[in-house]
Amino acid sequence: MKKTMNGMLAGVALGALTAPAAWAEDLVIFWAEWDPANYLQELANEYEEETGISVTVETTPWADFQTKAFTEFNARGSAYDMIVGDSQWLGAASEGGHYVDLTEFFDANNLGEVMAPATVKYYAEYPGNSGTYWAVPAEGDAVGWSYRKDWFEDPAEMTAFKEKYGYDLAPPATWAQLTDIAEFFHRPDENRYGIAIYTDNSYDAMVMGVENAIFSYGADLGNFETYEVDGYVNSPKAVAALENYKKLYGYTPPGWAKTFFVENNQAITEGLVAMSMNYFAFFPALLNEATNPHAANTGFFANPAGPDGDQFAALGGQGISVVKYSENQEESMKFLEWFIKDETQKRWAELGGYTASAAVLESEEFRKATPYNEAFYQTMFKVKDFWAVPEFAELLTSANQRLYPFIIGDQGSAQETLDALAADWKETFKKYGRGQ
Repeated sequence: MKKTMNGMLAGVALGALTAPAAWAEDLVIFWAEWDPANYLQELANEYEEETGISVTVETTPWADFQTKAFTEFNARGSAYDMIVGDSQWLGAASEGGHYVDLTEFFDANNLGEVMAPATVKYYAEYPGNSGTYWAVPAEGDAVGWSYRKDWFEDPAEMTAFKEKYGYDLAPPATWAQLTDIAEFFHRPDENRYGIAIYTDNSYDAMVMGVENAIFSYGADLGNFETYEVDGYVNSPKAVAALENYKKLYGYTPPGWAKTFFVENNQAITEGLVAMSMNYFAFFPALLNEATNPHAANTGFFANPAGPDGDQFAALGGQGISVVKYSENQEESMKFLEWFIKDETQKRWAELGGYTASAAVLESEEFRKATPYNEAFYQTMFKVKDFWAVPEFAELLTSANQRLYPFIIGDQGSAQETLDALAADWKETFKKYGRGQ
């Protein structure tokens, strides 16, 4: 790595952030290739202006991110000092010895109170409820929805909708309303369709979409402490949620059998659908008139509630961890000290990053900053996640293999699908000695 001179800091009062030596290593943060990584680089450039320590955010396409990260981990490589890793990696990266234990740092800075509770639980802590932390919540994210305001507010459409369904056309408050609206606007003869949902089964897209339904129907994937899955992922509520997700697939545009964030944004920009599921991280492009001709007529809402009033959303986003094999752990910790400051978190949000700071999220300034920030604020206190155990990849593969044929291929029933998934997961946990 290159060296960076710290002499320029003479006379600057930076306290613990000032490097003790005349020379310090540059820092490298590894992340996936997307807009938030660019925002983090902008933020890191400001850190360099303050401290003289260069921070490079190195990126790779999402499809390669996990493979490249764990290849470096398993080689005990020191190419990366920090990594903004997926929440599901916590188990594998911590048990594999790849992350530095940040519990002392976490507790000393009271991050359990500073950061939104759900981000602490899912981005930082492993095992669950252990009080052991491996990451600092960095990029908050979850699945939300965009919609065509002009379609919803068209007087003729509003009248027709109320005549058919008996209530006013508006952003849905429940999954039942979401389904009604998708049905109402599904008009293939007009090249107009009801909804865009996740269907890609190559990583976690479709599972995230199904989780949106399962969690809000009041069901869970399992007991994350005992590893029980029977009666959870295949419960009556989970079955009803999966049936509803499959029903929504019937209101998607043609060729919607392998879709993720790119296609779901395109469904809005190309004027195809009334509503589209996507991560909040991809909503900024929908407000850009250069990328979305319907930007002025695009609105946003949080994942609706289920039949019994439960309202949750599938968690996306990542925490930032210090790599165990880094030769710059001390300097990395100084960066984290700077990153968690209130003023830094506020600046992170201003640049376009999705802060996990509870104070920033709750501030009126943040909630009114963009048309989607209010929905994001509501969502980040109502999120749940997938299994974060080391064998999460096997669990995810099983879910894709079971869910896809039912949702897309019309094979079997929802109950049969989830019963089979529960059996798969029980076998996986048995193989790894969990819950035995």
